[in-house]
Amino acid sequence: MLTIIAFIVALGVLVAVHEWGHYRVAVACNVRVLRFSIGFGKVIYRWKPRHQRAGQDTEFVIGAIPLGGYVRMLDEREAPVEAHERHRAFNTQSLKARAAIVAAGPLANLLLAIVLYACVNWIGIEEPVALLARPAAGTIAEEAGLRGGERVLRAGFDGDLEPVESFEGLRWRITRGALEQQDLDLEVDSDGRGRVHTVRLALSQIEGKDADASMFRRIGIVAPLTQPDIGEVIKGGAAERDGLQKGDRVLSVGGTSIVDGQQLREAIRTSVDGARPKAQVWRIERGGRQISLDVEPDVRMEGETAVGRIGAYVGAAPQTVTVRQGPLDGIWAGAVRTWEVSALTVRMLGRMVVGEASIKNLSGPLTIADYAGKSASLGLTQYLSFLALISVSLGVLNLMPLPVLDGGHLMYYLWEGLTGRGVSDAWMERLQRGGIAVLLLMMSIALFNDVTRLFG
Repeated sequence: MLTIIAFIVALGVLVAVHEWGHYRVAVACNVRVLRFSIGFGKVIYRWKPRHQRAGQDTEFVIGAIPLGGYVRMLDEREAPVEAHERHRAFNTQSLKARAAIVAAGPLANLLLAIVLYACVNWIGIEEPVALLARPAAGTIAEEAGLRGGERVLRAGFDGDLEPVESFEGLRWRITRGALEQQDLDLEVDSDGRGRVHTVRLALSQIEGKDADASMFRRIGIVAPLTQPDIGEVIKGGAAERDGLQKGDRVLSVGGTSIVDGQQLREAIRTSVDGARPKAQVWRIERGGRQISLDVEPDVRMEGETAVGRIGAYVGAAPQTVTVRQGPLDGIWAGAVRTWEVSALTVRMLGRMVVGEASIKNLSGPLTIADYAGKSASLGLTQYLSFLALISVSLGVLNLMPLPVLDGGHLMYYLWEGLTGRGVSDAWMERLQRGGIAVLLLMMSIALFNDVTRLFG
């Protein structure tokens, strides 16, 4: 139920802001707005504000299908317009006015993202400290000289290092570097005594086609440093079956010393021989004494890869820090994050078009709904961060030069500005059909990815 409510609220807010952008600029340009709709299909609620701007008689409605919205303006191309109101029709406006009205929707989403990110910065959010777990052998982090226990102080590209406030901030920089194939410099404190040195993660060496957990495993930085403790044990799982208990601290697995939770999780994942589980001797500390247990994990399939699972939460809670910023810093950081996410989204879409990035990165309504519910369950700041991310995506997507989207209409106006004449009706119809086909293809791929990700 929380997932459904969080999804509907998220979609309603984002669509309302997008259409509000179109509406406000249309009203400012003295274009008559006939209807402002959130949702499609059967109208479940309608109203007209008592005090509207002179000449406006807009009907506001909520549709039964909350998967979009629209602003319907007076337009001679859609219905006859009386002579005395022709100057208020959308199609009779200047090129600048029409372009401003169309661009206002996506820009409203980007402005909303800045505000939401700023609110998160002002409220503050508890995030794990940027302490690194021990990287697996052969990963980029291990080859860079990281051994675990380092605290990342600053990170950046091409020698331009910026402070890292939390592990999530580090993950964002790693994601950018991997997807853009840029090496990332890390300034780290190895022992907490101020012995600072710089290492370089050779992210340009990996193919960052999929921004998923496997990418971070190849890099070797998956989760922050945690103690290798056993948490909640699931009834009927391998952990309960083999005698593991909540609070056990794992000292070694199969003769290999375990020093942090990420190393333990990786040891469990790889406790397989082909598609069969591999039993190993675990040395644990319980109640001040050490004991040995034979642990045989269950085997689960992740795509075509068999991995081990023990049915327990692995790793203690990480050390956290409250990340909070002042009024001006919060707004500036929100604007910077919105720009970075927008730029990365554009580059990823471009790389998907030319085949340099996987189309698996496209997500649809099922994944969005799932993330909405998860973020809402984690608290207000997590949900606001989720809304900001989706708002950026919606703004950037609508600026794509597809005829059925706002970006497509802006391309029409660019053509009109360059040539002095509008796109002909025949070409408009052809382009609209092509745009609809491309959009339906993207939606189909996104929905397929959703189903595969959530149920595959």
